[in-house]
Amino acid sequence: MTKILVPYYSSYGHIYKMAKTVAEGVLDIEGAEVKIVRVEEFEAVKAAMSGQDAYVEAQKAQEDIPVATHDDLKWADGIVWGIPTRYGSMPAQMKQFIDSAGALWMNGDLEGKATGIFSSTNTIHGGQETTAITSIVPLLHFGLIYVGLPYGENPEMMTDEGVGGSPYSASTVAGPDGSNEPDERDLIMAKRLGKRVATVAKALRG
Repeated sequence: MTKILVPYYSSYGHIYKMAKTVAEGVLDIEGAEVKIVRVEEFEAVKAAMSGQDAYVEAQKAQEDIPVATHDDLKWADGIVWGIPTRYGSMPAQMKQFIDSAGALWMNGDLEGKATGIFSSTNTIHGGQETTAITSIVPLLHFGLIYVGLPYGENPEMMTDEGVGGSPYSASTVAGPDGSNEPDERDLIMAKRLGKRVATVAKALRG
């Protein structure tokens, strides 16, 4: 089996929905299995956001998703990260999870594994591309092999409309108030990313 991990962090559920679609793409590859795990929320953020119904509902919907561990990263042959944007880069919750994996870096446990990113922002220019590009840096330190989204396989990117997707990552636009649902084109590209990472992981493993 080719084992693909989808670790994600999601405040309002947009990245969670994308994660499930990425997982569908993984399962399009024969012999692939997928595990979705969530990066744990900070208690301080829970307290600060507890008055927002949309946040509370989204967090409740994710309660049954297992919390990500470093053993999950070691288990996987490929990793597709769900990283929403905070001021143009990854959120502190994801950064802490990655920063705490120093032992995996030291031992080379993730070297040679395929990886990719999917992201979200409130607005079109809120940092979808900068989040992906800056997030690539620590992934390369771990020795992961980055898989992007080529234009040839993703004609949905050839648009001037407010949808996600770039050569760097699958992505979605949540809207200024977070009320948007992922566009169907965003989900199509997210599914292709899952399939693409699984394909590369399977080839590397073989």
